[in-house]
Amino acid sequence: MERTRRPALYPRLVAALAAAVLTAGGLVAAAQTARAADADIARNGGFESGLTGWSCTAGSGAVVTTPVHGGSGALKGTPAGSDNAKCSQTVAVQPDSAYTLSSWVRGGYVYLGASGTGTTDVSTWTQSASDWQKLTTSFRTGPNTTSVTVYTHGWYGTPAYYADDLTLVGPGGAPAQPPAVPTGLKTGTVTSTSVALSWAPVTGATGYTVYRGGARALDVSGTSATVTGLSPSTAYGFQVAATNAAGASALSPAVTATTSASGGGGGGGADLPAHALVGYLHSSFANGSGYTRMADVPASWDVINLAFGEPTSVTSGDIRFSLCPVAECPNVESAAEFKAAIKAKQAAGKKVLISIGGANGQVQLSTTGARDAFVSSVSKIIDEYGLD
Repeated sequence: MERTRRPALYPRLVAALAAAVLTAGGLVAAAQTARAADADIARNGGFESGLTGWSCTAGSGAVVTTPVHGGSGALKGTPAGSDNAKCSQTVAVQPDSAYTLSSWVRGGYVYLGASGTGTTDVSTWTQSASDWQKLTTSFRTGPNTTSVTVYTHGWYGTPAYYADDLTLVGPGGAPAQPPAVPTGLKTGTVTSTSVALSWAPVTGATGYTVYRGGARALDVSGTSATVTGLSPSTAYGFQVAATNAAGASALSPAVTATTSASGGGGGGGADLPAHALVGYLHSSFANGSGYTRMADVPASWDVINLAFGEPTSVTSGDIRFSLCPVAECPNVESAAEFKAAIKAKQAAGKKVLISIGGANGQVQLSTTGARDAFVSSVSKIIDEYGLD
């Protein structure tokens, strides 16, 4: 009986197996089709186009040609003070979709992560990698998520880190659009060598580029800037463009300003008295005397030195300044309040300078690179806070 049934069952079994294989093949083909839709959607993850598409806190990021993992450029992030050298970009994604974030890293403590996922934000890290190693993490977007922010950063008080060949693999979202043209551009304090500018914020902008006479002058993250290095008694035209990961807006309508004939810093080029009182305001750290807000500096001070712009190392030439952390100085003002108080002091004829150094603030400009880094980093501090 068993022998007579087997031949009859065998064709049906073969047919069932064939159908299963075809079904499995269809599943494989469908999976391959889904995977084919995935792509690396991070912009300039190899840093071959400088920092295009990326925004780094406190000017902490730079593109270097060595060491690199691939190509000709890599990101170097240098933590300093209360800044952890975070570099980030916002990427358009699809809701309810899977993504894998990876980057090759080395150097000091370095973190890789994604925020704004709509589910659980993720990060991974390594410490003191002497050679390139790969960090990888993954996440799934929420049902209404259309963009996420991917980032790298170091850790406070640790050496510089490097990142290269960063990828975000998954289905791309709707193409990002460049931001609108900034409005409300106006001039502020004008001296013999500088012009302060401000404008209205633009929705979707991650940064702004200021132009002088049609040429790019500086990049900032906020809605104000001070253009320095100007000539006395000279008329200048200024415009500003908003930027994000998709590109830059058109230039705003121009405003003009004429620098004064002579004089130095704020207060419209007012001269200092013959006997000036100079004070050091410890804005970046706490000590036993407590924290004094810029607005509370006595009116008798003619020159206010912000203490301190601190070097990231003895020989790099790179200088950083940031306000005292809230944990150390509970009554510290916001950055906007600090800048507004500086302008008020300058309007009263005071000079507000950056003092470089501190107890451990040795600076040696023994190379061209260190000299250039010094000029660039100090200029950024002056522009950021509108200093003299």
